[in-house]
Amino acid sequence: MPEEPLHRALGLTDDELERIRAILGREPNRNELAMFSVMWSEHCSYKSSKVHLRTLPTEGPGVLVGPGQDAGVVDVGDGLAVAFKMESHSHPSAIEPYQGAATGVGGIIRDVISMGARPIALLDPLYFGPLTEERNRWLLEGVVAGIGGYGNCIGVPTVGGEVKFAPPHTTNPTINVMCVGIAPVERLVTAARTVHEGSYLVLFGAATGRDGIGGVSVLASRTLEEGAEESRPSVQIGDPFAGKLLLEACMELAERGLLEGLQDLGGAGLTCATSESAARARMGAEIDLETVPLRAPDLEPFEILTSESQERMLAIVAPEHLEEVRAVCARWGLASAVLGRMVAGDRLRVRMGDVVVADVPARSLADEGPVYHRPLEEPGWLAALREDDPTFTTVTVEPLEAFRAVLGSPNVASKRWVWEQYDHLVQGNTLAGPGGDAALVRVPGTMKALALATDAKGRFGYLDPYLGAAHAVAEAARNVAMTGARPVAITNCLNFGNPERPEVMWQFAESVRGMGDACRALGTPVTGGNVSFYNESAGSAIWPTATIGMLGLLEDHRLAVRTAFRPGCVVYLLGETRPELGGSEFAEVVLGRVSGRPPVLDLERERALHRLVAESARRGLLCSAHDCSDGGLAVALAESAIAGGVGFAVSVAGDLPWYVALFSESASRAVVSVEPARATELEDLCGAHGVPCARLGETGGPRLVFDGLFELGVDEATAIHEEALPKLLAG
Repeated sequence: MPEEPLHRALGLTDDELERIRAILGREPNRNELAMFSVMWSEHCSYKSSKVHLRTLPTEGPGVLVGPGQDAGVVDVGDGLAVAFKMESHSHPSAIEPYQGAATGVGGIIRDVISMGARPIALLDPLYFGPLTEERNRWLLEGVVAGIGGYGNCIGVPTVGGEVKFAPPHTTNPTINVMCVGIAPVERLVTAARTVHEGSYLVLFGAATGRDGIGGVSVLASRTLEEGAEESRPSVQIGDPFAGKLLLEACMELAERGLLEGLQDLGGAGLTCATSESAARARMGAEIDLETVPLRAPDLEPFEILTSESQERMLAIVAPEHLEEVRAVCARWGLASAVLGRMVAGDRLRVRMGDVVVADVPARSLADEGPVYHRPLEEPGWLAALREDDPTFTTVTVEPLEAFRAVLGSPNVASKRWVWEQYDHLVQGNTLAGPGGDAALVRVPGTMKALALATDAKGRFGYLDPYLGAAHAVAEAARNVAMTGARPVAITNCLNFGNPERPEVMWQFAESVRGMGDACRALGTPVTGGNVSFYNESAGSAIWPTATIGMLGLLEDHRLAVRTAFRPGCVVYLLGETRPELGGSEFAEVVLGRVSGRPPVLDLERERALHRLVAESARRGLLCSAHDCSDGGLAVALAESAIAGGVGFAVSVAGDLPWYVALFSESASRAVVSVEPARATELEDLCGAHGVPCARLGETGGPRLVFDGLFELGVDEATAIHEEALPKLLAG
């Protein structure tokens, strides 16, 4: 059998090879082919997604840096800016869950550092297969340990995220990580900074090894069945203690104004960092690989160029600052090396001593990769699945039995087992950590707080990818709004199957369209994100999972609204409940069906709800607020009761069947409570904002009382909610 051509072994197509030949005007050598293969991979080039991502709204009054750099940046006033970004590390985590997750945390932290911002928060949206399978339990435990092991050691609090379960994520877990950082606006290190000819490229941090060669750049650009076990050496190895030293060194360099540019060595390693630095500056660069500190002396040039070894950064430094920069690195115990210089022109010229081993246009690597208009086709099975609407099924289960099943289902149950393994208080700025609608993190030196939430609606996306992504934006914004904060902007991670299949590309295109429409309507521009394709095995893809990371701003953290009920308050439902059980937790857990259509989404009603809660918070009107989402009204009421250790008595049915009233997941709803003396004020405010409101009952006592349906003790409900996940993990 003839040997596979090198370019195909590296993941390049025949057409891509011809394009490389045309760019160079000659045959590429092995090193150049390796450079193009990682930079033109799906993970780095976005070659299948660019045409759709360009339709997203990326500008807004507070946006300082949009897509295209290591992290997006928004202005939050008082001379401060927030940098934030979300990435995936799904493929490495499926192979080696601890290191895959740990290096995902390290990589996203470095993306924020590279903007000159100090990381202040992490959020981790995670999606696994059912915990009834041993491998899924192993993956969850390894991923959680890796996140905690890196984040806790480096000193960045993990303040939020979510954990969900669905069969399509069994072989392909979805591991997303979001980092948020803060910096004075004038200290930001962005592409807008002037880079001078003759400035040095300084590589500092850990030595370069074989671990991570072809890491996320290759692993994330093919399906796992093509050799998962053989790919284990491609998973990077993280060292959080070295990461902490790197973080502090970068902060000192930025604070002292010693940098013209700063770039993380993440996906595609040195090739990406040097080509992107040169392309952004519209210059060329000359580098010498003999100066690179190595863990093994026999690394070949292509290995040095493509290694994704962790805890490394590349700085652009003016000659007059070189010795000062190297002294800062030495003080933090970090090796540094002058890799090369910025030069006129557009060539990235790579030497190994006196021998030129690669010579390519920098922009051809960083900016001029292939752009594919892949065919789109709606799946043929979807129409019948949508017609199978569970809303009109005859329900024979008793209300209390249904409530117990939904409250204790893996997607709804408490994730305390997960987040108690994370340090969410380090740095001392966490005002509200995991377990609520959104995390709250103080903006140092001000009375402001950042409200942070992540959301994905995979079940909805399976049934309608447009609505799935739009609902994810709306729910993330609603979670932020429940604290009283104003939703500001999003980052995202778009997780899908093989883009070479037309039905997957249709799902992707519809999701981007839904995300864009929701962001435009809610005034939350997209500042950046990540696309993760090839999340499938044996033709079975994950559900379309558009994960949204929402940033909100609360002007005075003392006005923050919490989830928990307290005694003696009046309970209201804001928004309208409709007969919508398609894609609901109730339909899957109780009826055993994932079918129908997701709830309709009126984005004007959604925004009106956000404004209402924000104004209510400014007035100090609300005792509590909690959004209605997974599990519907019954779960929202129970979670507020469990959070406060306080019961309630409510009447919820009205004209709807009890199971619809309790478990419909209609959008744009919230459960709030208010002091009795101010109930009329809330009702008047709802009228002014055009938000329907219904008085449900009162808080107090030791029981959850659903009038005419069932009741349950708060302690028993708490046990159902808290013990479900540990029991599943125990097998």
